[in-house]
Amino acid sequence: MRSAPDAPTRERIRDAAIAAFAERGFDAAGLRDIAQRAGVSAALIVHHFGSKEGLREECDAYVVQTLVTDKGRIAGGVASAMMREALADRQRYEPLLDYMSRMLTSDTAAADDLFDSLTAATRTLLEQQAAAGMLRPQSDMEVTVTAVTLYGLAPVLLRRQLARSLGEDGLTETLLRRLTLPLLEFYTHGLYADDRLLTAAHDALERPIGPPSGKGENDPHQDPDPPLAD
Repeated sequence: MRSAPDAPTRERIRDAAIAAFAERGFDAAGLRDIAQRAGVSAALIVHHFGSKEGLREECDAYVVQTLVTDKGRIAGGVASAMMREALADRQRYEPLLDYMSRMLTSDTAAADDLFDSLTAATRTLLEQQAAAGMLRPQSDMEVTVTAVTLYGLAPVLLRRQLARSLGEDGLTETLLRRLTLPLLEFYTHGLYADDRLLTAAHDALERPIGPPSGKGENDPHQDPDPPLAD
C-alpha cells in the first residue's frame, strides 16, 4: 500500500507536474523531467502516485477544485471576495489556466477526463446556486451545464485573442476587472430586451420537420409546377 508523502512534498510534485504538462503536454512530459523540477526521484513519484496517469489525476483534481469547486462559495454570498481573490492571486491561477489550456486541446482520453470533471463541478455549482435561489428555471439543465462549462473555458483557451481584442497584453488585472461586470450582467440580465427570438424559436421547434405541405421533393403526388403566365 502506498504511503502518502508529507504535504509539502506532495504539493511540490503536483505543482511540478502541472508546470511540465502545461509546457510540454501529457505525453511529452516524462517522470524524470517532473522529478527534476520537484527535486525528488522518479521512483518516489511512482511510489506515491503509482504512475504518471495517477499523478495526472491528482493534478486534474487540484485544478478543478481550485478553479471551479472552490467557487461554490459564490452561492454562499461571498462572490465579491472570490473575485478579489482571483484578481489578487494571478501567480497561483495562471499556471492552472496554462495546464487546462494544454490538456483540453490535446486529442487524448486525459482531455476527456478533465472536461468531464469540469462539467461535473459546474453542475454541482449550478445546483448549489439553484438551491440558493440564484438560478432561473432551465428548460434543459444538462445543456445549460455544458454551455456554462464551454463558456467558462473560452477565455482560457482563447486568452491571446481575448486580450488582443481588448487591447491588453495577456490576462492583466485591468482586463480581468474590465470583464467582471459585463460577464455578470450577461449572466444576470441576459442579452435580449424581450422574448421575441425565444418565442420564435419555440414556435419553430413545435412545427414538424420537413416541407410545410409534408411532401418531399420526390413525392409522386406532389403538384406539378404551375404553368407560366402568358
